[in-house]
Amino acid sequence: MTSYQPMAMNLETERLTMRSWAETDADDYCALVAERDDGVLTVEAAREQIANLLAASAETGIALLPIRRRVEGDFIGYCGLIIGRATVEEPEIAYELFRRVHGHGYATEAARAVLDAAIATGRKRLWSTVGVWNTPSLRVLEKLGFERDHVAPVDGKGEVVWLTRALP
Repeated sequence: MTSYQPMAMNLETERLTMRSWAETDADDYCALVAERDDGVLTVEAAREQIANLLAASAETGIALLPIRRRVEGDFIGYCGLIIGRATVEEPEIAYELFRRVHGHGYATEAARAVLDAAIATGRKRLWSTVGVWNTPSLRVLEKLGFERDHVAPVDGKGEVVWLTRALP
């Protein structure tokens, strides 16, 4: 196994800031999950998930990071690297934002910052898996240079598109 630099845990863009999770993010995370079709999460469960995310980051050197708008200071979602359906050597880029902020380029802006952070770790390739129905997310990944690798079914959740991007 090749050794990689840890991913930067504080990222800033023109309009966004991303930093490690805090227990105080639990309420915002619950609200984001509640927007999903299957989303119900207690604050206690959110705190536990945040603790698990922080522990995984400490172990793997990669992270999902909460996204806040710089001017407004509000939590709008998360973006980062996860093992997901991939590996720590070739992780997945993942993001989820509140519907109220869709269509403003925030996912692309956050994902570009995470892509740069992934390059800085020394990794050679990233993956992403996206539901075939999720055209906006597929567009974000296309803008970042991801290319379709294959489509596969996922346990009762329909099909996902596997995309990949080589890193310099």
